[in-house]
Amino acid sequence: MSEEQPSPETPTTAPLHGVLAEYNTPGEILEASRVIRDAGYTKWDTYTPFAVHGIDAAMGIKMTRLPWIVLCAALTGLTTAILLQWWTNTIDYPFVISGKPMWSIPANVPIMFELTVLFSAFATLGGMLVLNNLPLPSHPLDLKERFAKATDDKFFLLITAADPLFDETDTRELLESTHPAVLDDVPEDRQTSDKLPRVIVYAMIILTVAALIPFALFAKARETQTRERRLHAIWDMDFQPKYKAQRENLLFDDHRAMREPLQGTVAVGGLKTDEHLNQGKIDGVFARTFPRGITVTAETIERGQERFGIYCAPCHGYSGAGDGMVHKRAAALQEGGVAGSWVPPTNLQQQTLYEQPVGQLFDSITNGVRNMPGYGHVVSTEDRWAIIMYLRALQRMRVASLGDLTPEERSALK
Repeated sequence: MSEEQPSPETPTTAPLHGVLAEYNTPGEILEASRVIRDAGYTKWDTYTPFAVHGIDAAMGIKMTRLPWIVLCAALTGLTTAILLQWWTNTIDYPFVISGKPMWSIPANVPIMFELTVLFSAFATLGGMLVLNNLPLPSHPLDLKERFAKATDDKFFLLITAADPLFDETDTRELLESTHPAVLDDVPEDRQTSDKLPRVIVYAMIILTVAALIPFALFAKARETQTRERRLHAIWDMDFQPKYKAQRENLLFDDHRAMREPLQGTVAVGGLKTDEHLNQGKIDGVFARTFPRGITVTAETIERGQERFGIYCAPCHGYSGAGDGMVHKRAAALQEGGVAGSWVPPTNLQQQTLYEQPVGQLFDSITNGVRNMPGYGHVVSTEDRWAIIMYLRALQRMRVASLGDLTPEERSALK
């Protein structure tokens, strides 16, 4: 029987992958790295159980290109967010809200930030994998049992045979001059395939296709009409546990979900016994005086000025002349042909409003008038009267004269 010849795929006949040197201390691996760097080798690497300070400079490693990849991805994400929101708000679905601009940077910053970070994160992960040639199913060092100490307490330096300066004899002599603890040859790995297992490849393809199915269903549901109720991926408050009016609730003896009001209670806002204070009327007629408890003081007028600046000035302007920022913006959009019809806010300085009873002004602020909405639900009763008090001061300022001042006030002006 003839003697069996070794297979060309066995480790004993595998070509040389490189020469591996083992060191005991960080100082030794640093000094060896400087020697290999100065010798001009380019295809070599070091393996340490922890980060060794200064090893990048000792190896002569140049700055990675990854930051530039991440920067390009970040700018791409930022540009995508800006264009998407600009196109959506100004072209695809323009919507006027209180005369606000169709497009402005501050309102869109959150999405710009999110897409910038998202694109950067994907570029960081993908760029790192590509630049490091990952994933790497196999490597010749995997067959070296001693190399497992690279994650424990040993330091390794590998010069690959692919280096242009590599010569087995000269390279070994150079490594021996660095005084390694162990110097060993590393043959090529002919036992493990360098390709991803087919199972993993097929699984990745299946998962990728499966991940697209929900988006395809969403697109189909968006473009089709049906009488059936939509599927809710996120229920939010559409299906919250609650009892609607006239429904049965077995928790109570009468099985009624709606409960009768308790004896002696009234609805919120229903108890308004002071007609003058809460409605601005006396015996059904608009009052021309402020109600009891609302005193004309400097503090009250200052409070009214503050509330006026918050709720009234955006449309009517700080002087009440009807030249607020909302009006200016709407007028500018009208001139550009963007906005639709726009009714300018009322000039609060006009004579008709100066002669109007304070009770009627209170009713207008509370319930609204024409295109102006009511503010009774957001501004308290006392603050509404304070606003009127400040408005009267504004109106009085337009027609005031020096004769309205006391001698002391006139002398103070001089």
